[in-house]
Amino acid sequence: MKVKVIDLFAGAGGFTVAAQMAGCEVALSVEIDRVACETLETNHGASEIVCGDICDYSGEALLKRGGIKSGTPVIVVGGPPCQPFSKAAYWTDPGDDSRYRKARQNGQLCEKPKQILSAKEDSRRDLVHEFFRVVEEVDADAFVFENVTSILHPRNAGLFDGLISHAQSLGYNVAYGKLNSVHYGVAQRRERVFIVGSRKGKPTLPNPTHYWDKSVGRTSSKVLPFVSVESVIEEFSGPKFFEPEEVIVGRWAEHLKTVPPGMNYKAHTAWAGHPNPTFVTETRFWNFLLKLDPKLPSWTLAASPGPWTGPFHWASRRLRTPEMAAIQSFPEGYVFRGTRRDRVRQIGNAVPPVLAEKVISQLLGVM
Repeated sequence: MKVKVIDLFAGAGGFTVAAQMAGCEVALSVEIDRVACETLETNHGASEIVCGDICDYSGEALLKRGGIKSGTPVIVVGGPPCQPFSKAAYWTDPGDDSRYRKARQNGQLCEKPKQILSAKEDSRRDLVHEFFRVVEEVDADAFVFENVTSILHPRNAGLFDGLISHAQSLGYNVAYGKLNSVHYGVAQRRERVFIVGSRKGKPTLPNPTHYWDKSVGRTSSKVLPFVSVESVIEEFSGPKFFEPEEVIVGRWAEHLKTVPPGMNYKAHTAWAGHPNPTFVTETRFWNFLLKLDPKLPSWTLAASPGPWTGPFHWASRRLRTPEMAAIQSFPEGYVFRGTRRDRVRQIGNAVPPVLAEKVISQLLGVM
């Protein structure tokens, strides 16, 4: 009997693809965004797709919609919206950080603002509890929860510890930790927090399959070299995949052209030896004018990048959406619906399927 999967906050279907790769049957996907639902429907991932608010559905209703019968092994997977826990949510709210960076750029000496540790109000924070409500109501055999690493920030520590305690109180053996997709064969340095739980065996997170830095050295012949970004997007470089939005125009276009691969705005600072520096180092966000090095993995892809937010292609253009999908490890031919902004958002918000498959497969071993 195949394990059935319920994919909550499904987005474009990163977990759905991963569960299928692991040999599971995705019985149900739940997603509130209409365009993302169109993406799910186009790729025929789940047997049933609920395009609606998870808060409106009981566990019993979800089991019925997914055609999941009593006694069938079930895993609930999902990554609730990360915006309430992202770095943007815990930078000092009054704008002190922005003023500090501005002053630094102008050469002024000023005191760095104190960090605010109280959580900023955001109704989306409650959606993590909706995830565990569904886990409890469907009496899932196991679950996989994913979110940004800043969910471990002091602002969110109480909430995170509460999630672990709650899962344990429901009878789940729990494991959690940070995983970086580059250590699992994804051409992207993308670190995320995973919580896995199982009612039967004691779960663990998967061991790295690829090495990148000193934290995961090549300790055995089974650990492979990292995957370079060039190796996964090279096939999309021709005119067939051209997108009008990839063309860079505007204030910093000429600056971007002279940023070396693997570098950012700092190439135009005195620190880097530029004869006519435009910027002062450490006064811009690290991904400002950030350009990929083709021989290395990509940096994390953003869901809502600004016009000068990288990573940019080493050919001084924006990445094409099939390139971004490949960097995220979606299978070739996977279709994303909507405008370019919609597609970028869906891809940037997704869990890398190749990483998630490793997590799910490891969990299946203790069910």
